[in-house]
Amino acid sequence: MTCNIRKKFFAELLGTFFLVFFGTGAAVVTLLITEAAGATGIGPLGGLGDWIAIALAFGLTVMICIYVFGKISGAHLNPAVSIGLLVTKNIALVDSIYYIVAQVIGACLGSLCLFLCLGAPAVTIGGLGATAPGLGVSYMQAMFAEFLGTFFLMMVVMGVAVDKKAEPGFAGISIGMTVAAVIVVLGAFTGASINPARTFGPYLMDMVLGGQNLWGFFPIYLVGPILGAICAAFAYAYLAKGSGVCELPQPFNDE
Repeated sequence: MTCNIRKKFFAELLGTFFLVFFGTGAAVVTLLITEAAGATGIGPLGGLGDWIAIALAFGLTVMICIYVFGKISGAHLNPAVSIGLLVTKNIALVDSIYYIVAQVIGACLGSLCLFLCLGAPAVTIGGLGATAPGLGVSYMQAMFAEFLGTFFLMMVVMGVAVDKKAEPGFAGISIGMTVAAVIVVLGAFTGASINPARTFGPYLMDMVLGGQNLWGFFPIYLVGPILGAICAAFAYAYLAKGSGVCELPQPFNDE
């Protein structure tokens, strides 16, 4: 591992750690408050307001991490985004592997630290913020929702962070608020992961720490986001090439 890729690896690990710790932490705290009030789930007390609060926790964390780590690694924080950039040749294969490994490790550490901060109730009541389809949502419906949410996210990433004609300085707020918007709408349906690492970390730590085994749902949060990111990356590349007004640059995360 070169010095450069080592720094990118650490940046992706830290960024994904913060994303999972603060984002899923908001979901866990909401569930703990709801349980203390004698209800269950996200929304019975605050309705959509609960999801807006959780969405802002995720979105603001993503925004901040992009401004902090973007100049080092590009702040993908998401294996689906890394794969979308890989298939459009905006990141090298070797780098993408390091990125994905770092993201998964960061997500697991984020969930572990959430447990260390909040104790056993973070697992037994909060489920470490693990995602699962909502009541009445089928497996394929959930996968399609994750596909659409990640498609939207990846289109924004391509438009504001990869395209060299994008206005500088707006990537963080644009991508962060996109994540927030997706969670507000899709949160009650699927948990709005749109990120395989964000789901993997809580799933693994739940299993290790004696919580629920939700691995049967993992393909929803693996296949849906990855396909969504790939389709969006190719769609934007097609639009950029065909319009004559956009030109995709060299990888935006190389320096």
